[in-house]
Amino acid sequence: MRPSLSERPARPRTRRSTLIGTIASAAMTALLLTFTPTAALAQEQAEPIQYVALGDSYSSGVGAGGYLFDDLLCFRSEHAHPFVYAESIGAELDFQACGGATIPDVHNKQLGALSPETDLVSMGIGGNDTGWVGVLLVCALPWSPTCHSQIAQAEEYVVNELPGELDALYAAVRDNAPNAEVVITGYPRLFNGTQCQCLVNIAPDDQELLNDAADLLNDVIAGVAAEHGFTFADVRDNFDGHAVCDDVEYLHGLTAPLLIESFHPNWNGQTYGYLPALQEAMAQFGHIEDDASLV
Repeated sequence: MRPSLSERPARPRTRRSTLIGTIASAAMTALLLTFTPTAALAQEQAEPIQYVALGDSYSSGVGAGGYLFDDLLCFRSEHAHPFVYAESIGAELDFQACGGATIPDVHNKQLGALSPETDLVSMGIGGNDTGWVGVLLVCALPWSPTCHSQIAQAEEYVVNELPGELDALYAAVRDNAPNAEVVITGYPRLFNGTQCQCLVNIAPDDQELLNDAADLLNDVIAGVAAEHGFTFADVRDNFDGHAVCDDVEYLHGLTAPLLIESFHPNWNGQTYGYLPALQEAMAQFGHIEDDASLV
């Protein structure tokens, strides 16, 4: 008598059928994981943030020391706020900011680093376009007869010419990096109204006028940035009480042997002046540094 189906012993599975079943199960699991929100988010987070830093010497870190040997012509510093911030969030930094850069330099030499894959952009530019260095040199001369006229000329440029130039530049940034969050950094006031260096003979009244010109420059930059939906990082409050000749300076006065560092943020200025302003601006985009003790 033949045993019934329920009584028959189960046929042992072959190695081939077991292997096929295992592969199919693994493939199905992988397919399901691929389409879960958690897996998609993990994959997105695994890709490094693409961060491009544009601008002039205040963004490249002139004055902060620790210059990168492959970037000596631009005086890019490992203490510059873009460099430190990129390391703190694990971003991949394309460090384009360069000492002495002007708005045309950014157009011609720096914008090529941007792309639709760019996630973050920071940029500080406009100071050199005003002829600021020349104004400082004129005003530092003893009994300079043209200091006030030089300041007025720079302010005229800031009011009448700079807005249009920034507008075109910011539009180009958006065109080249359509998906990026953009932070525009400003400039500090340099002086506190006192004189502590015999070689920098800028009278207190002239210092006040120069600070007023810095405020005007910041206001114009902030206004154009807002028109483009960019975030303005104002550093002036962070530098209050830390100007040239203050007890704890965030800015160099006249320096030697590297004269290029004169009137630029030092290590303190980059670390405690610029970096917190950049951190605060970036935080609204959800980019929080891994090590909050950086500053």
